[in-house]
Amino acid sequence: MTESRGASERFHVAELSLLGIAMVWGLTFPMVQDAIGRLPTFTFLAYRFIPASLLVAVIFRKQLAALPPSGWRAGLGMGVFLTAGYAFQTLGLDRTTSSNAGFITGLFVVFTPIFGAILLGHRAGAIAWIAAIVSAFGLYLLSGSKGGLNTGDAMILITACSFAFHILVTDRAVKDHDPGALLAVQLGVCGLVSLLIAGCGGDIEMPDAGQVWLALAVTAFVASALGFFVQTYAQRHAPPARTALILAAEPAFAGFFSWLLKDERLSASGWLGAALILGAIVAVEAMPYLRPTQPLPER
Repeated sequence: MTESRGASERFHVAELSLLGIAMVWGLTFPMVQDAIGRLPTFTFLAYRFIPASLLVAVIFRKQLAALPPSGWRAGLGMGVFLTAGYAFQTLGLDRTTSSNAGFITGLFVVFTPIFGAILLGHRAGAIAWIAAIVSAFGLYLLSGSKGGLNTGDAMILITACSFAFHILVTDRAVKDHDPGALLAVQLGVCGLVSLLIAGCGGDIEMPDAGQVWLALAVTAFVASALGFFVQTYAQRHAPPARTALILAAEPAFAGFFSWLLKDERLSASGWLGAALILGAIVAVEAMPYLRPTQPLPER
């Protein structure tokens, strides 16, 4: 009985931690938007992820030293999907509207359980599917997506697939390897690849404004180092479909903080979309009959 209660408490803590990280990531949207106007995108990503990976590597140096070859391969795989997500999102934003990018990126909510069921044999419950669909519709309203699938949209579609695969690969990797060590590897991959791209493009330069340094500090140490560690650790107790659903709150928080800090205003449909996303999360959190009796067994 005590063991079951402890598992249930860890399940709750994992989900609340993920929701908190979604809030932090939403806050970084207006901060990064301002910073990118003063610093090339891939340079910013390099400066964000390299310090974050070094910090995590120092904190978890013993676990990193003990990480077996299979753990390094898992961390590299996580890093590849994370890097691809950010890279294609950046390229796609040059060729499509931000509203299209917001909606299509949010499709990782739907892709995660679909890929998990098709490729890994996961069982995504009916509630997870329904909530994911509601969240996807909410993302559609929130972004105000218009138009067909152009080249930029296709690149953003790759972003959504990459983020979905990142969640699934993470879900498998944390069952067998230390999450801190895995985090150091994947953040390092993202930072080094971004630095290579920035270097090849001749875009390496130092930040020239205090707000850029602030954005780098928040995104590197809070959003990246702490944020991805919470995601990686929480996935030991929360299944991937539920993880994707909770992290889908990120654009809703981004809209709120953009309004609060930059006076950007959502349309009526945008507010409805945000309400649908948060409503789906609250429904899964608050209704006992919607929740599994215990975390999914380790695979």
